[in-house]
Amino acid sequence: MYDFDREIDRRGTWSVQWDGIADRFGVSDLLPFTISDMDFASPPEVLAALRERVGHGVFGYTDWRLGDFREAIRHWYASRHDTAIDPASLVYAPSVLNQLSQLLRMWTEPGDGVVVHTPTYDGFRKAVTGLGRELRGVPVGDAEALERELARPDSRMLLLCSPHNPTGRVWTEAELTAFAELAERHGVSVVSDEIHADLTAEGHRHVPWSRIAERGRGRRWALVTSGTKAFNFPALSGSYGIVGDPDEREAFVRRMETGEGLASPAVLSLTAHIAAYRHGAAWLDELRGYVAGTMELVRERLAEGLPGVVWEPPQAGYLAWIDLRPLGIEESRLQEELVTAEKVAIMPGGTYGTPGFVRLNVGCPRKKAERGVDALVRTATRLRTA
Repeated sequence: MYDFDREIDRRGTWSVQWDGIADRFGVSDLLPFTISDMDFASPPEVLAALRERVGHGVFGYTDWRLGDFREAIRHWYASRHDTAIDPASLVYAPSVLNQLSQLLRMWTEPGDGVVVHTPTYDGFRKAVTGLGRELRGVPVGDAEALERELARPDSRMLLLCSPHNPTGRVWTEAELTAFAELAERHGVSVVSDEIHADLTAEGHRHVPWSRIAERGRGRRWALVTSGTKAFNFPALSGSYGIVGDPDEREAFVRRMETGEGLASPAVLSLTAHIAAYRHGAAWLDELRGYVAGTMELVRERLAEGLPGVVWEPPQAGYLAWIDLRPLGIEESRLQEELVTAEKVAIMPGGTYGTPGFVRLNVGCPRKKAERGVDALVRTATRLRTA
């Protein structure tokens, strides 16, 4: 029904992935597999709603609490995640990272520890360290290290990425429950970034943090997310969240509307979210199936071309997190060869604190994905045998 093979030229659109490639890789004529947005057009249902709203022609101040925005979110969580959401518990902000920055200011002080899983989304590192907090990483799956870090007297927040970026890990309900118990035991607040939740692969189930937190004793917690990732409209901005405690929620809204001066959201963001959550389910399901097919292609090409690399598709998302350490290739050499010889840009694992990996964005038409993974295989093969 939807054509995900269609290639759309994004050059000249002020795209960070395409037009801003030289800022990170030093040259501009590269095929990018980098920042986590997709090369697909947003759902036609969303585009139709945007055209209608633009056609109205008046773009005065807006209020996210008016109209259908909160009700559309309630509907989405009920139909997609089997989770009841109280619309009154919602907050709004320009982005997920903006929400995180506000919560860091509210619930931590400079010098406090913020615990994350490693490898770590680089946006977390920038937000946490940029505000003078200490980022404390624990490897994904290391329960002992997690408790050890949370038990430190100055650890104040557990910052989850759920599903996890860059690994694509979908936390199980048992794992999330264990996180909540640790946070309760050590008096630590929890912020769960769930922007990748709607991209969970078949056979896996995302559990919103709100379902876990409601079983606890009401410690500080927040779920922060957005429809921009799954439906590919991050340039429209806009995010929303759930803040568990009513007083904390009121404080958050007050900070946004007074201290940050953000009382009026972007109206096209509201329009896109409502259309996506009301009418975008079929598109999203086809997208997930298409990405799953692309991930299988990546798996086959890696297994055939790099038999020393054992890789399975992620449990969520369109980012292939590939461990190349068994090949013994220095990351800087790999990156130099990818750029100079293959003319492709693939994110190095060191960006996320784990050198030896790469993060390959395959949220794109399959022909492009083939070029990326084949370039990676050729490069790794040359360097391994050099």
